[in-house]
Amino acid sequence: MRERIALMIKADMGLFHSKKSLAATVSFLVCLMFVPVYGSSYVLDVVNRIGIAVIAALGLNILTGFTGLISLGNAAFMAIGAYSASWLAMRTGINFIFCIPVAGIITAALGMVVGIPSLRLRGLYLAMATLAAHFIVEFLAVHWESVTGGVAGLTISSPTVAGFALDSDRTVYYLIIPTAILSVLFVSNIFRTRVGRAFIAIRDQEMSAAVMGIDVFKYKLISFALSSFFAGVAGALMACQTRIITPENFPISIAIDSLAMIIIGGLCSVIGTIFGAVFLTALPEFLRLATTALAGSFPELIGKLASLKELVFGLLVILFLIFEPHGISAIWQRTKNRF
Repeated sequence: MRERIALMIKADMGLFHSKKSLAATVSFLVCLMFVPVYGSSYVLDVVNRIGIAVIAALGLNILTGFTGLISLGNAAFMAIGAYSASWLAMRTGINFIFCIPVAGIITAALGMVVGIPSLRLRGLYLAMATLAAHFIVEFLAVHWESVTGGVAGLTISSPTVAGFALDSDRTVYYLIIPTAILSVLFVSNIFRTRVGRAFIAIRDQEMSAAVMGIDVFKYKLISFALSSFFAGVAGALMACQTRIITPENFPISIAIDSLAMIIIGGLCSVIGTIFGAVFLTALPEFLRLATTALAGSFPELIGKLASLKELVFGLLVILFLIFEPHGISAIWQRTKNRF
């Protein structure tokens, strides 16, 4: 009996719950390897943006989904990562690739500073504190011209790896997607550790977690640090892809989009985060293609594309909250169970 229980616990704690799950994951990763070979520049651009969105949304899900701390500062943390990596590469001459993790660490340190109010603030009050951090970062991005370049922004050179320049969507794909895969693996594993379990305990019942001996403030700061690290890495990768960084690249709408990704995809779900990032990144492209196809019959649709995107976005969030509060991940789980 004990051996059977031990096997059940081992299976539950495993990264892959079955051989079919492992085979499907490996097959998917193999397919990703062929995307740069057969994909057009447009497809690669969309896939790269999905990869960046996955990394940023994973960080937010650590904080909001698994630790229960609402944040509207994801755009600010991405801006910090982008400017940190760009400034380091331009001023020190270090290869941009090595500046990416350093930018993540810098962002994590600043994220812990932002997380200090979480000891006394929670819910909407904490959300407002992180929103204030966004506007502070936005102000600094515009006025700290010696570091950020001000309104004109920064223009960085294409990074190189072993002499190969990452100067196109096809080449930068091999940086963004492997980073996204490693991020998914890390986040999937962290919730099988003591730290991840502490996050979940704090989210479920903070007072009970403190009574059990969990240092609530310490783990909240760790959660902020991890969340900010991933957002910083995502911002640095965005800088690598666009090679032009301005304050306009990081509006508050990015933070709202990240929050919508984890809500529509599924809070407390890594696979749901991926689904949400794919869905909300591809949605504007689908709407653009649809309006372009219908432009011959309805030419007024082209001018209303932005409004149409906002309308569909709002409706989807409302519909998911009402009819599927656990997000796309719940639909995926039911589909797997059915088959």
